[in-house]
Formats: sequence, structure tokens, C-alpha cells
Amino acid sequence: MQSTESKKKLALAVIDFLNNSTTDGTLSPDEKESIEVATQCIADAFKVDPEDKAAVTNALGGQSLLAIYNVFEKMKGKTAPKPASSTTAAGGTGAKQPTDAEKAEAEALKSKGNAAMSQKDYTTAIDFYTQALKIYPNNPIYLSNRAAAFSNTGNYDAAIGDAETAVDTDPTYSKAWSRLGHARYSKGDNRGAMEAYKAGIDAEGNGGTPLMKTGYETAKKKADAEETVASRGGPSSGGQGAGGPGGFDIASMLNNPLLANLAKEKLGDPAEMQNMLKGILGGEGGMPDMSQIAGLMQNPQFAAMYGFRLPPD
Repeated sequence: MQSTESKKKLALAVIDFLNNSTTDGTLSPDEKESIEVATQCIADAFKVDPEDKAAVTNALGGQSLLAIYNVFEKMKGKTAPKPASSTTAAGGTGAKQPTDAEKAEAEALKSKGNAAMSQKDYTTAIDFYTQALKIYPNNPIYLSNRAAAFSNTGNYDAAIGDAETAVDTDPTYSKAWSRLGHARYSKGDNRGAMEAYKAGIDAEGNGGTPLMKTGYETAKKKADAEETVASRGGPSSGGQGAGGPGGFDIASMLNNPLLANLAKEKLGDPAEMQNMLKGILGGEGGMPDMSQIAGLMQNPQFAAMYGFRLPPD
């Protein structure tokens, strides 16, 4: 962070530049009054005295702001860009912007990745998204899609890395926040999942979509339950949701007030969904039927409805 003294020197340099602009032909005489008002506002705001010649000279070092900036422009042109890494999970950083032809090539690779996702060939999808990211590093859509593919292979650490880079690149991309929430939830980081879903709700605006709110409420319920158990000195349930693999808490789903609305919206019959879930929970011997739960998580209608496996963009 710049010191207060440095900021004052910069303010004096700006005032000197503006004043000179009214006398060297840069601006017309008609602009002089506006410039005087502007320089007075800057002086007042930064508490500097542009009439203090010694202070102005000290600020500029015998140069002018324009001359200093011209040197900066020349130096910037000579500075080589940092090389992009092709081995990072995020697809590399510091790369130059791709050409239109390169963008088209990356889009074609992304489409192949999406096709592989639809066939549940997640390893192939990851490979195509990675190739696309080598051409167009840090593209938030490619990163978010690869995060989804990583999650489907159970590699939640890689999914978190991609999703975090995606939201760092574009904080308004709500689907990436959803992917980050899901990966964190699956790792047992329920508070972290809440934060991701909350950021996604904020990015969506208008209170968020039912899908994003469902993710938030599910993570919050699990986090609150864990804190209650911890406060009583009891054991924590860890990263797995009660009654379901991969962190999916089927019991919480049944009790979630948004479930009926989502089922009605997506499936048309919330009662049927409730009965199906109850049947899964009441498997042989009163234990959840894990094979049915796994199948349910792969159901594209249910997965999209519940917001954990949104289709790739």
C-alpha cells in the first residue's frame, strides 16, 4: 500500500500536469476554469499546496508527470510477459490473450468435453477441458466444467482448485460458485460450502435461485449439526452426509423445505419424489440402500434439480 506521503506527491504531480495542459496547447482556454476547479478539489482532498514550488519539485524530481509516464510506457513495451504454465490445475497463468482462431479451437475442445460429460466419460472430458485451457488459460467456463468433471471422479481437491480459480477470474459466474460449494461439501467443508453458495446467491441476485439456496441450506444444516455435536463433546460425522455417499445427506433432503418446490418444478410430482427417497432410506434391514442412492445421484433430472451436478456450459 502506498504511503500517505507518496499519494500527496502523486496528487501534486497530477495538479502540475493539469495546470500545464491549459498553457501548452493540450486544452483550450475555455477549459481553464474547469481545470482550476478540478485542481482545487484535488488539493483539498489530498491536503496539498500546489503553490509550494519546493514540494512540487520534490514530487516530480525535475521531471513532468507526462515525461514520467512516457518512460513507463516505453519500459512496459520492453517487459516480456510471464510464461504460461501448462501443468497447473488452473490451466496456467500469465498467458497472452488467444487469437480468434485459438478461441474457436478451444471452444471446439470444450464442446468435445461436454459431449464426454453427457456420456459420463469424465476422464476424457477432463482431458478435453485441459487441452482447451492450454489454449485459453483461466477461462472460467472451462475451469468450471473441468471442476464438475473432477467432482464426478471423486477428485474434489482438483475440483476445488479449478472452481476457486474460476470464481477468482469471474466472481459473477454463479455456476462456478455452485461447483465450488458442491466440492467443498463433498470434502466435509460445510462452512466453506456455505460461503461458496452464499457468494453464488449474491452473484445471481434477487435472492438467488432455488437450486443455489438449496445448496446453501443443506450445507448450513450439516454445519450447524456438526457444531451442535462438537459443543456437546460428541463425535463428528465427518465429510459424509448421513445416509448417503459422497457427502449427500438424504435425510436433510427430505426435511429441506425447498425440496417439494424443486420436485414440483422439475418432476411435476413432489409426493412421488418424497416416497422414492423414503423408500431408499428404508432399505433392507432399515438401512439406506446405497446402490439406489448412487443411482439417484446419477439421475440427471434429480442432480440438476438439487443443484449438485449442473450441466456444463
